[in-house]
Amino acid sequence: MNKVNTKSFCSSREITKVSMLAVIAFILMYFQVPLTFVAPSFMELDISDLPVLVGAFTLGPVYGILIAGLKNVLALIFKGTMTAGIGELSNFIISATFASTSSLIYKRHRTYKGAIYALTVGVISMTTVAMLSNYFVVFPLYSKVMPMQVIIDMGNAITPRIHDLLSMMLYSVLPFNLIKGFTTSAVMMLVYKKVSPLFKN
Repeated sequence: MNKVNTKSFCSSREITKVSMLAVIAFILMYFQVPLTFVAPSFMELDISDLPVLVGAFTLGPVYGILIAGLKNVLALIFKGTMTAGIGELSNFIISATFASTSSLIYKRHRTYKGAIYALTVGVISMTTVAMLSNYFVVFPLYSKVMPMQVIIDMGNAITPRIHDLLSMMLYSVLPFNLIKGFTTSAVMMLVYKKVSPLFKN
């Protein structure tokens, strides 16, 4: 009986942690900064991946994916969408990749240098997946809502090097995700030691 109760308590505690981090991540989604020098207006910088990373590093990669998923479900419900959930799908894919990759590496290298290495690999993985998912899935879905040429023209207004979907990936999606990833990683390195004890056993 005691074992069952302990297991139940741990499960409830983890659910509470996941829910809390997901809500914080959702709130951070409201604080967005446009990067008009590199990305169209529908791509804005936020650090909502920070709680996702904290959860993944303290609880494990699966929990990071759960937090990323719940964050975007909350966004879909409370923020609404004009793009049929396409933005939330993209955010989930990128956020889950970033958190799971970084936490798997950090799990084996729990040092300051290990954290930097883990986050760097996470940013590279996230950016790679972002380019692939946006090229093959997300932007084609966007084109069902907004003509693809309009999207390309929005990129071309930023830089004339953007003239098709591939160049959009190279000159907009690539730098945008690198900036977002390394910005979030820098904040993570600053706050992790302070906030992680709150979410560890």
